[in-house]
Amino acid sequence: MMHVRHFTPHFLRVSFVSAMALVASGCSMAQTESFTFQADIPENFTVSPMAYYESASGESCSGHNLIQSEQPKGVRPVEFKLSLTDTAKGCSMVLTKVVLHIEGQWGKRELDMSLQTAGLSIHDEPSEAVRTFPPSGPLVFQGQCQWLFRTMGPYRYIVKILECRALDANGVVQKSLAGGALQRDQLAGKTVKLVLTVAKEEQPYFGRSWLETPKGWKPCIETKETFRCQTPPTFTDFKMPDGRDCSVYPNCTE
Repeated sequence: MMHVRHFTPHFLRVSFVSAMALVASGCSMAQTESFTFQADIPENFTVSPMAYYESASGESCSGHNLIQSEQPKGVRPVEFKLSLTDTAKGCSMVLTKVVLHIEGQWGKRELDMSLQTAGLSIHDEPSEAVRTFPPSGPLVFQGQCQWLFRTMGPYRYIVKILECRALDANGVVQKSLAGGALQRDQLAGKTVKLVLTVAKEEQPYFGRSWLETPKGWKPCIETKETFRCQTPPTFTDFKMPDGRDCSVYPNCTE
């Protein structure tokens, strides 16, 4: 079986058609088991899965193989085919985890973005952590992303940091990253879906450095002892990404 180090959905479709043509012509080819990963993500977000493979049990080779999947920004729906097995340097490899790289764009400039990760771990044995597939449809993992604002640099420009966490069955945000555990022998031919939403309100990255007022969030000078706002608070100004001088976020002026 050919070792694939970089593939796209288009490449997979072409490979599948080629394989069917060979079978029809009398050639035999082993079909690689795979599963489908889908993502339902907010506008201005992208997800790129990175699949990690390790040597199969009993193999003498060491190390791991890495396959990166990419999809152009803005392409919907987000969908990838991920192989459960691979070969590298003559060694049989099995998928052990998928790291999901999440990129969120918060501003108009190319650098106005932030990165976060989610993940899928692949288990050989059943465990309490492993999610089971429903009778029909995809296995869905829910997550929520939160934009956290802060100031940076000598001119105190506003920047934003992305934080994405798992949601439980009741929609409560968890401390763990979005994603979860899967059992290998349940995956072939199935679909796993990540559904991400964004919290309605932004929060300060350093909560002790901002005070919430009826007009919005105001940055304050901290004490050296507690790293909290002084009492009474002494406020300072900051700049929006477009260069405006502001005193309250996100309204800029009071």
